Amino acid sequence: MAPLAWSSSAQRTSAHRGQDDQEQREDAVSEQAQAGEVTVRLLDGKATAQLEDGLKAVFAEAFAEPPYGEGGPDDVDRAFRRFRSQTRKAGFLAAVAFDQGDQVVGMAYGYPLAATTRWWDTLTEPAPDELRREDGTRTFGLFELAVRPTWRRQGIATRLHTALTEAVTNERVMLNSRPEAAAAQAAYRAWGYRCAGTAIPWDGAAPHHLMVLDLPR
Repeated sequence: MAPLAWSSSAQRTSAHRGQDDQEQREDAVSEQAQAGEVTVRLLDGKATAQLEDGLKAVFAEAFAEPPYGEGGPDDVDRAFRRFRSQTRKAGFLAAVAFDQGDQVVGMAYGYPLAATTRWWDTLTEPAPDELRREDGTRTFGLFELAVRPTWRRQGIATRLHTALTEAVTNERVMLNSRPEAAAAQAAYRAWGYRCAGTAIPWDGAAPHHLMVLDLPR
């Protein structure tokens, strides 16, 4: 399970509501919302898999900086070792930001957690049974959220998050975030996330906050 990076600061908006007329369904499910030079599109797993190189480049740049320091080739390989299988998961969905040259500048993606997910087992203290209950549709796991550093402070991360969370039909969203990533923590809490506990996502990982967002339905 990869960590998440924060690379933009803005308040959550509802700019993507009411844009059904812009939705295109060909090889990918696409919803576009343009602001300035960036377009955000919703993509299914097949279309997202074709962007692997661009997504890796975003990861390498976004996670190279403190507090992560994880932009090296080994870090990128670790983060993407299950990427292809993830894109084949039922319900996989990505929001990807493109510049005018169609270069990937930001990403957010995930899929519904299985009833047997071990994500809750990574907590250092057990969560209540009702909180950790999963049925295969209850929770959308947000595995990555990152924007290239040169595209920060334009609200792109907020647009990615908004597009994705408004498109899913799950009850809630769950993610991991480093507690020392102050901008990320502030944004997640502003969006409505609450901390469900401290987790060690993989062997040797730094402590993360396991964050949960209840979606209005």
